[in-house]
Amino acid sequence: MTSKGRVLVAMSGGIDSSVAAVLLHEQGYDVIGMTMKTWDYASAGGSKKETGCCSLDSINDARDIAVQLGFPHYIIDIREEFGDYVINHFTDEYIAGRTPNPCVLCNTHIKWDALLRRADKLGCDFIATGHYANIREENGRHVISKGKDHNKDQSYALWGISQESLSRTIFPLGHLHKTEIRQMAMDRGFEALVKKAESYEICFIPDNDYRGFLKRRVPGLEEQVAGGEFVLEDGTVVGKHEGYPFYTIGQRKGLGVALGFPAFVTRIEKDTNRVILGNYEQLAKNGMNVGKLNMVKYENLHGLPTETITKVRYNDPGTAAVIEQVGDKMLVQFHAGVNAIAPGQAAVFYEGDDVIGGGWIETSFNLD
Repeated sequence: MTSKGRVLVAMSGGIDSSVAAVLLHEQGYDVIGMTMKTWDYASAGGSKKETGCCSLDSINDARDIAVQLGFPHYIIDIREEFGDYVINHFTDEYIAGRTPNPCVLCNTHIKWDALLRRADKLGCDFIATGHYANIREENGRHVISKGKDHNKDQSYALWGISQESLSRTIFPLGHLHKTEIRQMAMDRGFEALVKKAESYEICFIPDNDYRGFLKRRVPGLEEQVAGGEFVLEDGTVVGKHEGYPFYTIGQRKGLGVALGFPAFVTRIEKDTNRVILGNYEQLAKNGMNVGKLNMVKYENLHGLPTETITKVRYNDPGTAAVIEQVGDKMLVQFHAGVNAIAPGQAAVFYEGDDVIGGGWIETSFNLD
């Protein structure tokens, strides 16, 4: 056991998690690498071959790093718990007319829990990942903040992690830019990592065809939802669609209707199988309700309306808003209209670079 303690590093086989493990090893931690098998591509039924974090190549790449540096590496199979929670939730949310965010859900409920359970069994003090984010202790709270490289920042996907889990978490890459990480890999002879293509798709939908995934996942879904109506905001029926689960708020392409103006999906009505269309201006909303909160920087904000920058999706730059906590919900009042607020997605509240907390978007609306 080294003086800095033992750390279990989540290693996907990609450059970020690999360099995270290398840095911790060099800093004097007793490193153990672990690769999580979350999904079996053979059962996905998609058209794309197995790639990404769960492929055999990626598992072997992670193991090769561990062998070269002389620390142990394990593979854990969490397909059952991942499928039961993340994939079932993904399917259920689309069937409910919402737009899920499986990556946030996986971080919150699967990966951190799975890592910490194994860390305890292996006598590890800490766990670490290759996320671009920072963490510090302040006023008795463990605070997540944006990574130094704002173009790669992943703090949005981490808001749901509990304080207890954060107390044992290390983000070795938070103070680095991607260019520096690439150079570090080159300097240490890991040229193959630098050349390796990065994966951006949902891990269990490698062909990016979520419609096809839903159809395979829910037998008879197409027949059950086919023939619904496209409707304008004023109630005018303008066409038929393939079924409400196959559309998302803000969608413009692939609607199959010509209205003489750029049309967007502004609302989805599950109970009537109606997909509401509108113009770009009608897509914007200046209020929303957020539930299932997890507070990070502060324990709560009861009675304290707070100025924030609030993000409604991963690549959203954020919009100035006042948030007000009412019980276990957050009322968000934006200072300007925000496009394509999708129920089912995560909302994350920032104070400067710090994550105040986050939750799941329930409804959006326009305040008078």
